[in-house]
Amino acid sequence: MKAMIKELANANVGKVKERELLANHTTMKVGGPADVLIEPSSIESLQNAIAIVKKYEVPWRAIGRGSNLLVSDEGIEGVVIKMDEGLDELHVDGETVTVGGGYSLVRLATLMSKQGLSGLEFAGGIPGSVGGAVYMNAGAHGSDMSQIVKRALILFPDGTMEWLTNEEMEFAYRTSVLQTKRRGICVAAELRLASGNREKIVAKMRENKDYRRKTQPWDKPCAGSIFRNPLPQHAGRLIEEAGLKGYAIGGAKISEQHANFIVNTGNAKAKDVLDLIRFVKKTINELYGIHLQTEVEIIGRKL
Repeated sequence: MKAMIKELANANVGKVKERELLANHTTMKVGGPADVLIEPSSIESLQNAIAIVKKYEVPWRAIGRGSNLLVSDEGIEGVVIKMDEGLDELHVDGETVTVGGGYSLVRLATLMSKQGLSGLEFAGGIPGSVGGAVYMNAGAHGSDMSQIVKRALILFPDGTMEWLTNEEMEFAYRTSVLQTKRRGICVAAELRLASGNREKIVAKMRENKDYRRKTQPWDKPCAGSIFRNPLPQHAGRLIEEAGLKGYAIGGAKISEQHANFIVNTGNAKAKDVLDLIRFVKKTINELYGIHLQTEVEIIGRKL
């Protein structure tokens, strides 16, 4: 590991940190350390980092802004690559927007609305990265990334990069081919937006943002929706009907604002959150015969 870290430092791959607490990089504010955290400064530095990590046969994974992520208290073995600054290029050509995987989705939605481009109004309150949003086909308010992604530039573990079309991304409810068949990192996306009335677009996005503020606890450390909706049912409604709003284990509590959110009340451990997730699953299965699936991605040692 020391030899790999030294080579990474000498290869100018961006920031390289040892034993970095991932609680500092997730919106839930929980999670133990990564053996190594890399924050690439460009696509080229990302490719170099992957090549070096592969050479030393060290396990790795990529994260975005940590908004749909629960990391175990024991942390993550190997290397974590954070897609952030340096991977946030933006180019607008008419109604076509090419954007880096590390770009803030909220920032992009806000900027595009001000330019009179429609299609991202649903994303105004989703605090993730473009790459993460593509990876999980993030959505809200009746729309999602599959509606606007023309193609995505994917870096695969063998170091090759390829543009995958919308069809090749195999988008489905909160998932894509990157989760199901082909492991890879979304380093950029080409979006197809539509010109429209600037005032109406801005107003719609503000309406969506205000709705999320009123109905979801984003003012507290949380990871977004914990469970996928077992359509046609909704996870939040089932959990609320089960009387679990406000139920807590340790420092983790089911939000009293939205039952499909678990909030960190200040001192939560990942174990508290995991125990609460398991309790909710067991309760809903016993009451309704429904097996809830997590939407939040749970990763790390000793899970």
